[in-house]
Amino acid sequence: MTGVNHSWIAQLLQFERHGDVFVTTPPPNGPVPRLFGGLIAAQSLGAAGATVEPDKLPQSLHLYFVRGGRYGVDVELHVERTRDGRSFDTRRVTAVQEGAVILEMIASFHTPEPGADEHPAPPPSLHLSEARPKNSDFGFASLFQIRTRPEDDSVFAVPPFWIRTREEIEDDPLIRACTLAFVSDFGPVPVARPTGVPLEDGTAYAASLDHSVWFHRPFVPHDWHRYEVHRLNVGDSRGLVHGSLYDAGGALIATTTQEALWRV
Repeated sequence: MTGVNHSWIAQLLQFERHGDVFVTTPPPNGPVPRLFGGLIAAQSLGAAGATVEPDKLPQSLHLYFVRGGRYGVDVELHVERTRDGRSFDTRRVTAVQEGAVILEMIASFHTPEPGADEHPAPPPSLHLSEARPKNSDFGFASLFQIRTRPEDDSVFAVPPFWIRTREEIEDDPLIRACTLAFVSDFGPVPVARPTGVPLEDGTAYAASLDHSVWFHRPFVPHDWHRYEVHRLNVGDSRGLVHGSLYDAGGALIATTTQEALWRV
């Protein structure tokens, strides 16, 4: 993806391309030593999407964080064209940094089809009118406006929270889906932590292990969305969570799952 005056996410999706190998350089530094998982997930989806026809939109992605990536070091995104079908295309992406695999992802792309459009509509656990602005300089927080529960005193934000980009994102389905993939990695890890473990540096070791996203409806990043994340299981030093992203009208935009490692 090339051009000028692009949004921050579009700039992150500008690759040096060699066939189906896409090269990108992460920012020079980040809030923690390891590369933010949402960043490499968004870039992997962007590379995969660059190899399918534009009428096929992201349907889902499933990825494993194999090892921690580093900021400021080139990442090679190797795209495998697993299948090109009439309605669905499947792609596999292997992210490599300094010769070592840091992520494996499989993604599906689907041509939109007419049909039923329905989903359960549970009441929100946090209304936008009751949420409070969260001022955080942690990581990529400056790119977003975030509103959380009044009692949330975490460094970043613990779901449920409301979030939107500070600037408008291009009206491009792939770029907006990559923005959603980026946002979806905010919040699952702290929800997956064992009961009683504080969110403070040095109290435990935590890392994302795997992550999935299902894209249900169009995502408008600069509109308010509510991210609900619920813990499903904790055991064997792992926590599993389930997330739902809703727009302000209550429509289910995406569903996520993530398992995180928590060593106390």
